Amino acid sequence: MTIALDPLMTWIVVAGIVVVLIVAFFVGHRAGTRRALNRVRKYARGTDPDALEAANSSRYRAALIVNPTKTDASRLASTAEAICRFEGWNPPLVIETTPEDPGEGAASRALDEEVDVVIAAGGDGTVRAVASVLAQTSTPMGIVPLGTGNLLSRNLDIVLDKTEWALRIALWGRNRNIDVGTAKTTEDGDPHVFTLMTGLGFDAAVMADTNSDLKSRLGWLAYVEAGSRKLVGRPSHVKVTFDDDYRISARVRSVLGGNCGKLQGGIQLLPQAVIDDGMLDVLIVSPKNLGQWVGVLASVLGRKASKGLHTEIRKCQKVVIESGEELDVQLDGDPIGQSGYLAMEVLSSALTVRVPTVEQRKQIRAGAWPV
Repeated sequence: MTIALDPLMTWIVVAGIVVVLIVAFFVGHRAGTRRALNRVRKYARGTDPDALEAANSSRYRAALIVNPTKTDASRLASTAEAICRFEGWNPPLVIETTPEDPGEGAASRALDEEVDVVIAAGGDGTVRAVASVLAQTSTPMGIVPLGTGNLLSRNLDIVLDKTEWALRIALWGRNRNIDVGTAKTTEDGDPHVFTLMTGLGFDAAVMADTNSDLKSRLGWLAYVEAGSRKLVGRPSHVKVTFDDDYRISARVRSVLGGNCGKLQGGIQLLPQAVIDDGMLDVLIVSPKNLGQWVGVLASVLGRKASKGLHTEIRKCQKVVIESGEELDVQLDGDPIGQSGYLAMEVLSSALTVRVPTVEQRKQIRAGAWPV
C-alpha cells in the first residue's frame, strides 16, 4: 500500500527536521630514555618549539582529565601512558570527572601539580569545564574529543576519530591563543566561561528538553526529536544592548552569542565568526511561524544569516539580553536553567589550546601518523 503525503505536509516535515538540527546546535618509565627521545625528535619534526624543548631538557608531564561516561577511562589512561612513554614524557596524571565535578576541580588539581599541559577527554561540556579553569593562565589545554558535537575540536581542526593522534597533538601541537566568552544570568552573578556558543530561548529549550538516553543512543538525532516539539512557539520580547551603546527591541525565538561558528557537517551558523578576533558574533533569530523557519534555514545554508530572512548577526565585545519572562539558557550546549537576563562578554586570547602543526596536518591527511 502506498501512502501519499500532502505536498505541503511533506515540505513542512523535511524543513522542520533540517531546521531543528541546525538550530539545536546554536546549539618506570625512565628506562630507555635515550631511545624514546630519539623517537620524539624523529616524529616531532615541525612541532611547536616550546614543545620540542621537552625532548632536549627535563621531561614534561601531562594531566588527562577523562569523562568516564564517554569512554573506557582505564583503557584511555593506558593508551595515554603508553604514548607518553613512547614520546619521552613522564607518566600522565589521570583524573576522572564526576557528576559533582565535571572538570573544574580536576583542572585545578592539575594546575596545583604544575603539569605542562592539561588534556580534556570528553564532550563539549568537559572541555568547557576544563577551559574555565585554564583560561587566563599560561597552561595549555589539549583535547581528546569524545562527545556528540565536539564543536571546539571541529573549529580548531583537531582530529576527531583517532584518539592516539589527538593525544599526540596535545603533547606536541602548536600553541594557539583563542578567545573565550563569559556569561552571567543575573547582573551581580558569577560569570560562567564558554568556548563555543551561549544562547537564550529556543536553542536552549531544545537542549533542556533533549532526552539523555535518546542522545546516548542516537547522538545528534535526539535534538531533532526535542526540537520537533519546540519548533512552533510564541516569540518573546527582548531588549538587546551591544557594547553598552547600541540597543534594539525585538520579538525573537533565540538570541545566541558565539565565539566560533562551525557546526557538524561543516555548516557555518556564524560564517564571520573568528575564534581569536576578540569579538562575539550575536545571532538574533526571529521567525513567527513554520514558514519563516524555512527562511532561517535558507539564510543559514546560504551563509547570509548576518542579514537574512528572520536572522541578524552583529559583532560586539559585550552584549546584554533582557526579557520580561524567564527563558531557557544554554552554555556550550548544556542547559543551565532559566532567566530573563543574559550578559555575555569576550575575553580576548584568554585560553591556550594545542592544535595541529603544519607537519601534523600533513600526517593526518595522509593517514600516516607514526604509531
